[in-house]
Amino acid sequence: MIPALRHAALATALTLSLTACGAHVAPTPEAKGSGPVTLTNCGRQVTYDKVPERVVTNDVGITEIMFALGLEDRMAGFVMPDDKGDLDGVPWKAGYDKVTWLSKDRITKEIVLDARADMVFAGWNYGFGEDNGLTPEALRTSGISSYVLTESCRNGRDKARGIMPPLEALYTDLTNLGKLFGVEERARQLIADFRGQVGAVEAKAPKGADRPTVFLYDSGEDKPFTSGRFAAPDDIITKAGGDHVMNDLKDSWTTVGWETVVQRDPDVIVVNDYGDTTAAQKKNFLLTYPPLAQVSAIRHRRIVVLDYVDLVESPRNAAAIASLGAYLRSVTPR
Repeated sequence: MIPALRHAALATALTLSLTACGAHVAPTPEAKGSGPVTLTNCGRQVTYDKVPERVVTNDVGITEIMFALGLEDRMAGFVMPDDKGDLDGVPWKAGYDKVTWLSKDRITKEIVLDARADMVFAGWNYGFGEDNGLTPEALRTSGISSYVLTESCRNGRDKARGIMPPLEALYTDLTNLGKLFGVEERARQLIADFRGQVGAVEAKAPKGADRPTVFLYDSGEDKPFTSGRFAAPDDIITKAGGDHVMNDLKDSWTTVGWETVVQRDPDVIVVNDYGDTTAAQKKNFLLTYPPLAQVSAIRHRRIVVLDYVDLVESPRNAAAIASLGAYLRSVTPR
């Protein structure tokens, strides 16, 4: 999930530290270069003949990657629902104020064409999909380039997603986009900052048997939708000091059975806060769902809520690790 960083006021600043969000916002850089640029995206070599000038992004984390790189002037707009949390206090609020919110519904090829986009930055199941006819191949026929969110890269196991550890996916996208838009130093600074924040949390994290086990609950009552090895919660949980109980799932976001959750008996459950069902409603469901009654997290009422944008690939991942880490250090397993 940086724009309009008020020219003169920030011209002399090197970094603006936003402690409430655990992020650092530096002055908007001057994008340079004119292409062509060749990048490796989802294991494929992709060449961009020129630097995109009218990018359309889909979803909050993807949009904020562009904002964090200071690329709002290269954007034609963004698409995302309005259920992704309060945007007023985020480090990139100026970007949201400046860039056009094209739609609060699903992204479509018509939206992209109407915006006169020259690139779409989205992901498989984060906007791209055969069901809606919006794919990199379909856009190419209209002369529009694409960049696929690395967290969402398909890995060859049907439509399973994920090809590298989640934080490395974030760093890969920052590096690639930094090269494409000529803001490589900005990308390096962001990555170094994020690595520093994560390292500080890891240094304080519980070790060995003191590490609590953690389950990520996204949604679903008949079956829970959760995170596997290749979605951001895996690194968020692990770097924060927990053991992710679904780490063996070679996918990013996927469905499991409640019997698996009961068998793995997590000490803590993290709730993904978004959508029409509130975090309070999700928490109440978990606490009152009979099959979970003997699960450690339910017996001890250890349920933590994080925002959607914290839990998808985004510049907020490091701050989410710090937040969850503080909680996990207070938990005694079993």
